[in-house]
Amino acid sequence: MAGMVAAAAPPASLCRPIAVPRAPMRRRRLTPLVKTTPSLRCEDSPKIALLQVQAMRSSEESSSDEDDEILSELKEKWDAIENKSSVLFYGGGAIIAVWLSSIVVKAVDSVPVLPNILELVGLGYSGWFVYRYLLFKENREELANGFDALKKRITGNEE
Repeated sequence: MAGMVAAAAPPASLCRPIAVPRAPMRRRRLTPLVKTTPSLRCEDSPKIALLQVQAMRSSEESSSDEDDEILSELKEKWDAIENKSSVLFYGGGAIIAVWLSSIVVKAVDSVPVLPNILELVGLGYSGWFVYRYLLFKENREELANGFDALKKRITGNEE
């Protein structure tokens, strides 16, 4: 039985500890990268003096008059609206639509390949738009006329 135990034991070369090479240790810098002198203050530095800017109003009365004008115009426009509930409904719907679209954009952005594909699609469309509408003079005029027609439809000024 002693012969069987000796035969089952691993060879002596496998029982020795193996020396694993160690990775070189990086030394940490304990000193700051930027040396500061205690005698130099921020106020004494010419660069800091150039960056210090004080904002001042040119005239207090003109800005308050403008503010009052803007507020009075907004109040007049709000009072002129007949169906205020629909304005609030559409405004709330717009806010919810922006919120939902931001959720969709974040979900699409989390897919690894999709943002790169959409970037290529956007570059292709931009190139097509430049070629179609901005490269030649007659196409630029067509685009300007289209914008004017859209602006007239939105504002209701059919002149």
